[in-house]
Amino acid sequence: MDNSISKYNIGMIGLGTMGRNLALNLADNGFSVSGYDKSPKMLIQFQNKEEANQELGAFSELSQFMDSLELPRKIILLVPAGIIVDQVIEELKPLLTTGDILIDSGNSHFSDTQRRADELQSSGFHFFGMGISGGEEGARFGPSLMPGGDKIAYEHVKPMLEAVSAKVDNEPCVKYIGSGSAGHFVKMTHNGIEYAIMQLLSEVYGIFKHGLKYSNTEIYQAFNKWNSEELKSFLVEITAEIFNYKDPETGLDLIDLIKDQAKSKGTGKWTSQIAMDLEVPVPTIDISVTSRSISKLKTLRTNLSNKFGNTAQIEKLSISESDLKSAYFVAMAASYAQGIHLLSEASLHYKYGLKIAEIAEIWRGGCIIRASFLNTIFKAYTNNPNLTHLFGDPELMLQLKHHRTGLANVVAAVAKTGLVMPALASSLTYLDTLLTENLPSNLTQAQRDYFGAHTFERTDKDGVFHADWLNLN
Repeated sequence: MDNSISKYNIGMIGLGTMGRNLALNLADNGFSVSGYDKSPKMLIQFQNKEEANQELGAFSELSQFMDSLELPRKIILLVPAGIIVDQVIEELKPLLTTGDILIDSGNSHFSDTQRRADELQSSGFHFFGMGISGGEEGARFGPSLMPGGDKIAYEHVKPMLEAVSAKVDNEPCVKYIGSGSAGHFVKMTHNGIEYAIMQLLSEVYGIFKHGLKYSNTEIYQAFNKWNSEELKSFLVEITAEIFNYKDPETGLDLIDLIKDQAKSKGTGKWTSQIAMDLEVPVPTIDISVTSRSISKLKTLRTNLSNKFGNTAQIEKLSISESDLKSAYFVAMAASYAQGIHLLSEASLHYKYGLKIAEIAEIWRGGCIIRASFLNTIFKAYTNNPNLTHLFGDPELMLQLKHHRTGLANVVAAVAKTGLVMPALASSLTYLDTLLTENLPSNLTQAQRDYFGAHTFERTDKDGVFHADWLNLN
């Protein structure tokens, strides 16, 4: 570890898994990197990772770390989101020089990012949020990066970010996302879509296992085949591999030994919360967040299952793997469509200036939700940047028409058994509701007017009306 170099190109605060690997990625691409962490353990791990031709520095004193960086300082923060980010910024403030650039690459809430940017800008410092996706491997060898906010600051680090990002068709998976807190908003939405797709794959697994009576080997083969076709994606790929993995201790399939309680860190919940605030429907994402919460209620679920008698052997379902594949396609498309719809509405509300085609383009590599379907999204919004909703794309509409019957068949058959499929069922309802010109919501509005005089509009003439509902004669 060379601490004798005169000045380092960029600094990394937080040398945990993500920070350490992104720093090494930067070093691989010819940039000298200075690292800072309060944990001696993290510093030792960072030092042990040094490879040939890498220029890395490690510091346990913040002032020494700051002195090691060339001006204007460019510093990436990869620390836990929340109050810790604010604490780090407060420690840095006395040591910063006008023009220094801070980049928060943790999973910060977008509202915190906007607040921090405003506060630091007034002090003469640059700050922007940058979503990063791809996990440990992505950080090390090429993530998808979503920087937004201070565009002048972004231009200073653009060559570095393009160098370390994933590449698809030789194009870097990083672009300036938009103004304000756009970078973290887009990353949050990415994670919401991620929640939905993971839940869908879990439901498909349950149907394979308990409905179609597939062995783990057969489930592996099915997902592996799907990943060689139109459903090719990172999440389908790793799902297949999971069913082919043996536990080193017992020799059994590890999937059968993992407790059915799914944890979360909050970004999916944030997606649902802000979608509610903006009145954008994201039901597949919503139910996926809820499903993780229900999964944690293991004791309650066990007790209720035993009392209700929900342990009967399920007969093999009379649905085909082809129907299940169609069901997943439609629900997966709905998950992306809901996320994209949220981004479009948020862009208008927060004046982000998002370009959906470019977001789809950088999601094609490095990130967790990378999938061949993103080419469909990229093409749809390249052809029509003002597309109101992804389902309005003519080519996708044809695919949805083709696959909807398969989803309906699966939902109908599974509903009779008691097998879990909340996200699949929600996706069918979402599609059908959007395709329905006249909904029974006129009754809802009549009820609101009856008990609260909330008024209503009519189909036969313009204006806003209130009925005297108690005068039934």
